[in-house]
Amino acid sequence: MSDRAKILIVDDEQPVCTSIAEALGDGNYLIDTALSGEEALTRGKTVQYDVVVTDLMMPGISGMELLRSMKEQYPRIMFIMVTGYPSVKSAVQAMKLGAFDYMPKPFTPNDIRSLVVRALAKKRLGDKGHIKEPEVMPKKPEQLYCIPDNSWVRIEKDETVLMGIHHKILQTIDEISSLELPNVHDTRFQGEACIVITDSKNHLHRIWTPVSGKVIEVNEEVKHNPAILKDDPYGKGWLLRMAPMHLKNELENLASWES
Repeated sequence: MSDRAKILIVDDEQPVCTSIAEALGDGNYLIDTALSGEEALTRGKTVQYDVVVTDLMMPGISGMELLRSMKEQYPRIMFIMVTGYPSVKSAVQAMKLGAFDYMPKPFTPNDIRSLVVRALAKKRLGDKGHIKEPEVMPKKPEQLYCIPDNSWVRIEKDETVLMGIHHKILQTIDEISSLELPNVHDTRFQGEACIVITDSKNHLHRIWTPVSGKVIEVNEEVKHNPAILKDDPYGKGWLLRMAPMHLKNELENLASWES
């Protein structure tokens, strides 16, 4: 029996299924495709997949409904939600239901390969019981709002916000080689990529912007010493200070620390 990871790609457009399969099809994985949520559920009855890469918006059974149904049967399955309509609210809802991450269209082959690698790393850690909470945790976690397992934001007394990376994404990334951060005065919008991590295996990991705003400060110390991220992700490991644009409304799209 093959020990290669089993991946199911689900999208109602055949070219999308084909492009994702080609991006992943280097022999490391066993790949199936399905053109609907209904077909995916049928395949899931006979094959226990490690990762499902699914479009969020599909006719019939949606990606969200597929996530809910397959997670009930196989809680350890890793779901990656692909959407042409990036919505943090939908992404957070999916992650609360157990999705691993989301990927807005368009994306590159390296984007999807890196995300699948990280999903499988998390699954292996969970299967072996090796996932542990970091020693350093925020003093007041109720003040943190998150895109689950990806990024966090904290409101400061001067009404700016600090943004950083959730510790759970760091657990699944190999040694960090470099951080690509926005520049001071750049504007980033909720849900889009604002930070790109390159690891020692040249995989790219995108960190999503939790709230829209203008960058007013970058933590240069972490940029030059990425190890600080894993040592103190909610303290010295903050990455950006931003002047938020739509804070009150956008916080409603995020998950509080407790959830």
